Amino acid sequence: MEKYKLGDMEQKFADLIWKKAPIKTRDLIALCADEFDWKRTTTYTMLKRLCDRQLFINTSGEVKILLKKEDFLAEKGEKFLEQLFEGSLPRFLTAFTRKKKLSDKEIQEIQKLIDEYRE
Repeated sequence: MEKYKLGDMEQKFADLIWKKAPIKTRDLIALCADEFDWKRTTTYTMLKRLCDRQLFINTSGEVKILLKKEDFLAEKGEKFLEQLFEGSLPRFLTAFTRKKKLSDKEIQEIQKLIDEYRE
């Protein structure tokens, strides 16, 4: 099981936890019943999967974040670059911009990131 590869419902569930955590397990069960029409057992199964991936921890009836969403996305992005572009961000940007031109706003945002990185 790859830590940074989540199915559609796992991702939606993780997003829900990231928004609400820390959250009591019983409150999470009620929320998932409303949001996803899940039974208690489904919520526990999905929670166990995400806890096994060390995204969250469930102790004393409370779910807490182990890995922030921003850190998860950064790691997921790095894995993506490694797998498809040999870890090269310039190769990714070249492939990405081959079909889609960057807007002036996107170029400014990228330039700002580069400038901040240089500092």
